[in-house]
Amino acid sequence: MTFFLSRLTGLLLFTTTIALSVTACGSDDPEPPPAGGGGPRRDPLRPAASCPVVIEAPAFQEARHVPEGTPIEYNSNPPSSGPHYPIWAAFQEYDKPIARPYLVHDLEHGAIVLLHNCALAKPNAPCPGIIEQLRKVRDAVPTDPKCDAATRVRVIIAPDPDLDVPVAAAAWGFTYKADCVDAPTLEQFAKDNYAKGPEDFCTPGKVF
Repeated sequence: MTFFLSRLTGLLLFTTTIALSVTACGSDDPEPPPAGGGGPRRDPLRPAASCPVVIEAPAFQEARHVPEGTPIEYNSNPPSSGPHYPIWAAFQEYDKPIARPYLVHDLEHGAIVLLHNCALAKPNAPCPGIIEQLRKVRDAVPTDPKCDAATRVRVIIAPDPDLDVPVAAAAWGFTYKADCVDAPTLEQFAKDNYAKGPEDFCTPGKVF
């Protein structure tokens, strides 16, 4: 009888272990990272393009307001999430750099930010040409019904001397970096990520 009870107890323990293992592994899809935390969400994408293009999804950083002028360390260049200033930049083209914490607030509102560092461009790709190509990418974004007529779309174009590539773009949770303006992939990036921020509205921001 003792031997039988011992075998029965062992069988029950084995069955329970198997059931727990099945429950723990019941889903092949990992839990999505919480906003403000988590590791890298996927490997970089390198779509076919006229020049090297890399699209990444950096780990989310905590989205909180900090006083203007507060130094912030972001985990990507350009940043795609994280702490930011309470004010955001107006959705327009600028001829001077805009502090990144303002732009991150734009991203939180679902904007696409198109950036350039012409100092890194090839000699046969002068800055006026790059900016004109970025304007065409912006103009390809459909009119946003949440924006007024003067704004039209939540897109910003601006220089950024801290970029390590000639051309970059950012959306909430995603970055795009390239050696040139490859219109097809950049327009697709804007299409895929437009109005995807956690605060989806087109209230005009500050003009710098």
